[in-house]
Amino acid sequence: MTEFETRAIHTAQEPDQLTGSVIPPLYLTSTHQQNSVGDLRGGYEYNRAGNPTRDALQEALANLEGGRFAFSFASGLAAEDTIIRAILKPGDHVVLANDLYGGTYRLFNRIHREWGIEIDVADLNNEDSLRATIRPGQTKLVWVETPSNPMLTIFDINLASRIARELGAVTVVDNTFATPYLQRPLELGAEIVVHSTTKYLGGHSDILGGAVILNDGDLAEKIGFLQFAVGAVSSAFDSWLTHRSLKTLAVRMDRHVANAQAVAEFLVQHPGVAEVYYPGLPTHPQHELAKRQMRGFGGMVSLRFAGNANGESAGTHEAKRFAEALKIFTLAESLGGVESLVNHPAEMTHASAAGTPIEVTGDIVRLSVGIENIADLIADLKQALSR
Repeated sequence: MTEFETRAIHTAQEPDQLTGSVIPPLYLTSTHQQNSVGDLRGGYEYNRAGNPTRDALQEALANLEGGRFAFSFASGLAAEDTIIRAILKPGDHVVLANDLYGGTYRLFNRIHREWGIEIDVADLNNEDSLRATIRPGQTKLVWVETPSNPMLTIFDINLASRIARELGAVTVVDNTFATPYLQRPLELGAEIVVHSTTKYLGGHSDILGGAVILNDGDLAEKIGFLQFAVGAVSSAFDSWLTHRSLKTLAVRMDRHVANAQAVAEFLVQHPGVAEVYYPGLPTHPQHELAKRQMRGFGGMVSLRFAGNANGESAGTHEAKRFAEALKIFTLAESLGGVESLVNHPAEMTHASAAGTPIEVTGDIVRLSVGIENIADLIADLKQALSR
């Protein structure tokens, strides 16, 4: 088998047979002519059921994650919702990691809980805690996000998957922060991988998408049916842009990782920062696990501020001032683009988690470290911290 970088460029990218175009065409069509009733050309009939551009992306995603099947969706949450619908029924139970994206928790807590799904949160790195939280016969999903959003916790995929399987549950791993270049959950024992392709896989902050990758044929059939029947598919154009971006994923991630490591090491030394969360730091509690489970530590760094001001909770005032003072780091939601972003999770990406077991305190700032010149990024951090 060829290496990752080569497969990322060439999988499902055969030159067009008609013209020899090196880049396959973008199929901007909603429907396809049939040769006769029921005689479909290439199996295509309607864009919701199938599109050659989306199929090419799905083939590439499956290849890079080491899975047999991949499905592309209109967003990461649409992908997650499809997994939930495919596996769960009213009365079933889910165990969630105790640090994860606020939108994922909201999907379970505000949408599916009202339809009879029960949820609990657990430290998935604590075997006793995980075993105690799983309800054999009722728990159908164990949901892992690693590295986690926003605290950059590394959860042991092999441990969680082994215990879940032993007790009759399916393990889902959100691999958005790591990407298949840095981490391969299916090889570590997970049954399903989910992505927000909006992030690193898209890589340029110009698409919205999600993906599900797995090996189980029966489960893939259910997810494929829901993709068709519910219709939350990725558009042809977003699929084309995402597939294009996969070609540079490896080189982009190498730069993201190098820049994030430098940013984390700078922040650790700064007296104005109370704590830095980055798995590439030897002080990170799961540093050794990250070294075993990943080939690089990712491009996300979070930090915590201390102190009190203006009656706000400890560090909240400082965290907001820092986020608003940055100039190269853009204050915006999302992550994983080539440009650096800064986010205040408590009032942005995790606002819906307030008052829940995964609430993020106001003293936390999350950085998506881009691929700009590292000296410029450090200079920007210095000037913001000086304020």
